Amino acid sequence: MFRTSYNLLLGAAAAALTANVSWPALAAPPADWSQVPTKTVKLFYPGQSSFQWLRSSEHPGAVMLKTGGACMTCHKGTEEKLGNTLVSGEKLEPNPIKGKNGVVDLKVQVAHDGKNIHWRFQWKTNMNRAGQMHNYMMYDGAKWKMLGGPRSKSKVRSGAEPPLYEDRMTIMLDDGRVPNFKEQGCWLTCHNGMRDMPNLATKDQVRGHPRLGKGGLKKSDVRKYLPDSRTDEEASWDKVKSADEVAMLKADGKFVDLMQWRGHRSNPVGMADDGYVLEYRLFDKGKKPFSWNVDRKTMTPKFMFDANRVGAKSITMADIGDPSKPYAIIKEENAVPYDPNAGWKKGDVLPGRLLTRTGTEGSAGDNKNAKGVWKDGVWTVTWSRPLDTGHSADDKNLKVNGVYNVSFAVHDDNVTTRFHFVSFPMTLGIGANADLEAVKVN
Repeated sequence: MFRTSYNLLLGAAAAALTANVSWPALAAPPADWSQVPTKTVKLFYPGQSSFQWLRSSEHPGAVMLKTGGACMTCHKGTEEKLGNTLVSGEKLEPNPIKGKNGVVDLKVQVAHDGKNIHWRFQWKTNMNRAGQMHNYMMYDGAKWKMLGGPRSKSKVRSGAEPPLYEDRMTIMLDDGRVPNFKEQGCWLTCHNGMRDMPNLATKDQVRGHPRLGKGGLKKSDVRKYLPDSRTDEEASWDKVKSADEVAMLKADGKFVDLMQWRGHRSNPVGMADDGYVLEYRLFDKGKKPFSWNVDRKTMTPKFMFDANRVGAKSITMADIGDPSKPYAIIKEENAVPYDPNAGWKKGDVLPGRLLTRTGTEGSAGDNKNAKGVWKDGVWTVTWSRPLDTGHSADDKNLKVNGVYNVSFAVHDDNVTTRFHFVSFPMTLGIGANADLEAVKVN
């Protein structure tokens, strides 16, 4: 069943935005992007090249990196070779994904108007559809079950479940206060012990950890973090500094701003989420544009589609990728509370995530103008953000004539965690000389 239904995804021209969404007046990006220079940044597949591996005897540049050396000292222009080698499984990849490409060419344009920064990103997807599906649920005739997942999932690899995961575009931003980010970029954030990495920390280990687990951040896995947040030179996942020490680092600005545009969890409401990396990959304070549409006690949906607005209370596998069908539940646009007595049939499908635009609050809702359109196999994402968000405790605020450090990532073709594509770090100048220069527009 899943194999047959999945074939229906391939030929569908997925709609990029939910038709009902109305956009409020926001900072306007350039009307003519052809007047803004384009830089092609080659992103490559990194495999399991963690912070720890780069400093091990297996890496020829280990001694240089330990003393603050830059990745580009040895790797300038090698992105394609690295990506193709790693994605093949020849090195640092114990579980290669069949058919995955090793590199992505990301076209980047950046401008500013004195108050806002405006980005435009374009990249070709590996499959002939947009990645707009994420955490779907299917009714099996008796109960609701989660459906599909990323390509790295064993049941997806075997063909037992369909690949359903959103495309993502990520910006990492540093203002010079994070040691070695300018030189080593996102490799400072990727460590052994994390999901899909060597020496994976178990759920029980993480839940029992005093800082990360039930008594602290209430996490059950390890995600991105910075070496400065650990007490040992190896930056081990479990050697987390005290809450007071981490708070001091945060107050000193020694965190990386991390913002993600997501094909399912943010694009339908025209937003990107806002987070940061320090002792963990965390969201900014406030309310982000997505939450779970699942009651964890009963494992039933919280909301269903409003049939009066979209024509049906749910969709089916055959509807996924059909541009005439809804693919996201938006609380203020097309949702009504879930009715367990609505005549559910085997094969009914609902999104497992609930989206909102008007319900966002605080620093977590800063990225209110990020819109992606998928056409002819290419995503075009335009993204505007105030230079100064007013939330300096969570964000890296920017100034005209300032120079910053930036790194990009793209999750493409139904993947998550380390199965993405990344760039080496670059400099970003707001009207200043840098690898990427934000030009002034009116």
